[in-house]
Amino acid sequence: MREDRNDISERLLNFAVGIIKLAPRLNKTAVGRHISGQLTKSGTSSGANYEEACAAESRADFIHKLQIVLKELRETLYWLRLIKKAALISSNDKNLLGLLQETEELTNIIAKSIITAKRN
Repeated sequence: MREDRNDISERLLNFAVGIIKLAPRLNKTAVGRHISGQLTKSGTSSGANYEEACAAESRADFIHKLQIVLKELRETLYWLRLIKKAALISSNDKNLLGLLQETEELTNIIAKSIITAKRN
């Protein structure tokens, strides 16, 4: 197993843990429950889909599964930005800010991986 694959896999796992810990902090209104559910789905599925990509049956399958990871990360970024903009959690919250930064970094890494895979 390649070291960079382990690193991304571990980052996505830690990212999912951060999402799981953030989601219950949303208020218990209908809006809070809705966003919490959407955030949890997209924020935890990116790692699972990455693991699937690592076991892809072909280059095309690998690229397709990485594109799903990217899609889920972008959706997660949207929900995190919405949480911050709507002040559902303080915009200065260190956990929220850390997750926003990690989402952007992971999005960039996966996007570049897709470009590289398509080129090779």
